[in-house]
Amino acid sequence: MTAPATAPAGATGAETILRVAGVDTYYGDSHILKGLSLEVRRGETVALLGRNGVGKTTTLKSIVGWVPARSGTIEFEGRNITANGMMANARLGISLVPEERRIFTNLSVFENIKLAQVTARGSGGWSLQDVYDHFPRLKERAKNKGDEISGGEKQMLAIARALVQNTRLLLLDEPTEGLAPLIVREVEAIVREIKAKGITILLVEQNFYSALAVADRCYVIDQGTIKFEGTPAELRANTEVLAKYLHV
Repeated sequence: MTAPATAPAGATGAETILRVAGVDTYYGDSHILKGLSLEVRRGETVALLGRNGVGKTTTLKSIVGWVPARSGTIEFEGRNITANGMMANARLGISLVPEERRIFTNLSVFENIKLAQVTARGSGGWSLQDVYDHFPRLKERAKNKGDEISGGEKQMLAIARALVQNTRLLLLDEPTEGLAPLIVREVEAIVREIKAKGITILLVEQNFYSALAVADRCYVIDQGTIKFEGTPAELRANTEVLAKYLHV
């Protein structure tokens, strides 16, 4: 693995908001994460890259408390959250947008957003107007049900639902999966806007080029362990890692 990267431009000296140290996670007897360690600094966007089935989604699920780690430590803003459940972590400001998006298809776009606001605890999340300002297409589709909007609009809605809940750390699982190239560019722009608002992002991607277009730093995972850490430029230059772990 390469040496730890320096802080991204504009984030020099930024504190570590998320620290995952030596985490082991299992599904039954299947050992998925094997001593996995990574860090995310406040205000940056970090991409976790790898092929199918190597532990990317499990990493996010362990952080948020969906699939608890059996050993190791997960810290958020200096607090040990290893044993926390999803609700406790949501109250701390950690939100996961899963690959399946999990919007309510029988509710309208507006109702999806309002329900997320109602179930959020505390204040400080994006307002409905904030959502409409950043996602004008959702305003246009406000009365449409979740099963009446496009895949790109569903992804926007899933992200919007997280942002109204006072999210400080946004976990995105394959945000560009199944989207047309033009919509992928829109999602990339949304990620940049979210970061500009001060929200820290950890995203899982198989789309190498999309991930590197928005990330400050990258990790490459294979068989449950981190094989590379560095900047997008360092990853592009590392032909061995690209060929061995990403097939690029």
